[in-house]
Amino acid sequence: MSVPATDLAEEFPANALAARFVRARLDATPLPTFPGDLPPDLATAYRVQDAAIALWPDEVIGWKVGRVPPEHEGPLGAGRLCGPVFKRALWFVRPGDLTPFPVFVGGFAAVEAEYVVRIGVDAPADKLDWTAQEAHGLIGALHIGMEPAGSPFRDINVIGPLAVVSDFGNNAGLMVGAEIEGWASLANEDLRCETVIEGEVMGQGGAFILPGGPVESLRFLAENTARRGKPLKAGQYVCTGAAAGIHDIIAGQTGAVRFEGHGEIRCAAVPAKPA
Repeated sequence: MSVPATDLAEEFPANALAARFVRARLDATPLPTFPGDLPPDLATAYRVQDAAIALWPDEVIGWKVGRVPPEHEGPLGAGRLCGPVFKRALWFVRPGDLTPFPVFVGGFAAVEAEYVVRIGVDAPADKLDWTAQEAHGLIGALHIGMEPAGSPFRDINVIGPLAVVSDFGNNAGLMVGAEIEGWASLANEDLRCETVIEGEVMGQGGAFILPGGPVESLRFLAENTARRGKPLKAGQYVCTGAAAGIHDIIAGQTGAVRFEGHGEIRCAAVPAKPA
């Protein structure tokens, strides 16, 4: 006799799975296979993520938002997913900098061009439902940025969103670059960018790539974090989704994300070391 899905969720060993991911990250050790059973649903995957946040020896300074691939949206009932960004993995970069960032050798690593929101005001802790207009009011500034996606588990994106959510949303940090002046008067179609690896343009796009753009990502995140008891706070940074694709990188390679009319961020992948 099969076990009902609700029972599977209740019995799922979220703490044990979280501990395996956290240990692999702290040790900079690759995971050849998913380190346990896959969570049965998104709610359980976020329980794993919350358990991992509690174990991680750093504070949450922001969040990443990513798109759920279209083929998973219906079964999972969600179009976006999220994960934490920690203080020691937040870089503020200046024009001309070449910023090194660690990658898990034998794991997964990628460069993503991102439009980054700085939260301007605290979200009310008891507000669980948000409109796009209300989310817009949380924005203090918009920056160019780069998310170094990363996980000790190489096939995290192959397995899909339940795996991604379980391991910090497949995030390994955030680079925040120049502020985009006059962002509020710009349409998503006006914000264009590209990703470069080893001097070769790998992907082009802009804020229009994700349905609803950065504001819809922020709306989703405001609801998600509030319902988990982690409402958004002024001063946090949110990368709102890969705007020019997700492009693999390995240690020893360089990359860049370029934002038409607003600057670029240059980066260099280096091997991660044990914490």
